[in-house]
Amino acid sequence: MKHKSKAGKARAGAARGKQTKASAPAAPKQASVASPPPLSSIREQIDDIDQRIHDLLNERARWAQQVGLSKRGEGLSTADFYKPEREAQVLRKAIERNQGPLRNEEIVRLFREIMSACLAQQEPLKIAFLGPEGTFSQQAVLKHFGHSVRALPLPAISEVFEEVQAGHADFGVVPIENSTEGTVNHTLDMFLNSPLKICGEIELRIRQHLLGKMRGLQKIARVCSHPQSLAQCRQWLDEHLPNIERVPVTSNAEAARRARDEEGTAAIAGEAAAEVYGLSVLVPEIEDTADNTTRFLVIGRKLFSASGQDKTTLLVSAGDTQSPGALHRLLGPLAANSITMTRIESRPSRKRKWDYVFFIDVIGHAEQPPLQTALEQLKEASTLFRVLGSYPAAVL
Repeated sequence: MKHKSKAGKARAGAARGKQTKASAPAAPKQASVASPPPLSSIREQIDDIDQRIHDLLNERARWAQQVGLSKRGEGLSTADFYKPEREAQVLRKAIERNQGPLRNEEIVRLFREIMSACLAQQEPLKIAFLGPEGTFSQQAVLKHFGHSVRALPLPAISEVFEEVQAGHADFGVVPIENSTEGTVNHTLDMFLNSPLKICGEIELRIRQHLLGKMRGLQKIARVCSHPQSLAQCRQWLDEHLPNIERVPVTSNAEAARRARDEEGTAAIAGEAAAEVYGLSVLVPEIEDTADNTTRFLVIGRKLFSASGQDKTTLLVSAGDTQSPGALHRLLGPLAANSITMTRIESRPSRKRKWDYVFFIDVIGHAEQPPLQTALEQLKEASTLFRVLGSYPAAVL
């Protein structure tokens, strides 16, 4: 047997070492993560953006002032400055171009406040609503018109109509229906004799809270609220406060006032009422349905142009509503022209017993086909026909 020389062994070992190193997997490289810029640099960027936003806001306000000067030169009033169809178009465009991270609801709220502040450069709108302060009606006013208006709380829906009709308020906001409890009949009945028009709609998510000064539910002797709110929380009250007196009052704000002033009284109302009357939220969101929403109408003295996504509200009657096919004759032109009806309510006409009128909501603007054609035919089939309003559908 032949033995390898020491030199040969050394060469063989070196070769094996090279093979081992070549076949071993390469060590993983650490990913290079760019370190964030210093906080001071980020703040400088935000300050620069804020400056540009500020400059643009003031530029927009200056152009709004020019609009006001132009309209005043034409002899127009403050209410003529407000264009609900234009505002609806601005908000829809804002939603279309929104890429986040801000949600659509936040974008709409920001742009509403910008438009509200710019419009107030001309003169703040005066908006009447069903008060007092702290009601959901006030929240609806601020959601729709922004915080740069003069909100005028009134004690009754009829007084809201009267103030707008007399010109003491530019517009009014009144509740019309709730998704849980249905129609506010008093509002519908006001349109029977009022010349006012519907200029817009507001959909407000209603969150009912149990408010009070006490520390626990065991200290509650009675619960006050508007009848609609009591009804919207019926199941919760039955389960948690079954033997407690329920006291209906004229508004949730009145309930909050009583909860502030009376020992043992709790109220069902919104967060705004808690802030205004200094109450604690004992139990939040006690409404029976998670999507509890109230729809409000904006009332004014004239009709507005189309916005592109509109609703129309009609007041119609077929005369003898007891005759066979009376309602079919009224609805026929809508069906024939493929008009979508979203709501219909009957109310006593107050002319004679068992005589009714119908309030109908449809999709479209009264001055645009195919609804325009349908309304011409409907007018011929009706003994009473009025367009109460064509207005932008609620934007969020």
